[in-house]
Amino acid sequence: QVQLVESGGGLVQAGGSLRLSCAASGRTISWYTMYWFRQAPGKEREQVAGISKNGEQIYYGVSVRGRFTISRDNAKNTVYLQMNSLTPEDTAVYYCASDVSRDVGSSWRSVAFWGQGTQVTVSS
Repeated sequence: QVQLVESGGGLVQAGGSLRLSCAASGRTISWYTMYWFRQAPGKEREQVAGISKNGEQIYYGVSVRGRFTISRDNAKNTVYLQMNSLTPEDTAVYYCASDVSRDVGSSWRSVAFWGQGTQVTVSS
C-alpha cells in the first residue's frame, strides 16, 4: 500500500503563503485520487482539495476556493497544496490522503490512506 509523508507546514502571518508537499512511497500515486484534508482543534476533519489520477478533475472546499491550488506530479510521486492569502481560520493540521476508487470530493470517512499530518498555523 502507499505511504504518505507531508511537509511544508509551519507558522505564517495572515496574508502569507505556504506550499505543502506530500511525498508518496510504496506505490505510484498514478493509481490514486489524492486529497488534502485539514482538522482544526475541536472541529471535524474537512476536505480542502482533491485531484483525480490524471489531474483533470479537481475539487476545492468552499472555504479555500480561489486561494488554494492542488497539483500533482506523478513522475515525482508527489502532491502539492499551494496556499495563498492565508487567514487564522486556515490554522489546522493538514493531512494528505489517497484512495484508489473515490471521487475527487469525498468524505474523510471513506478515504483509505493517510499521512501523519503537518501543522499550519496562521497568526493574525
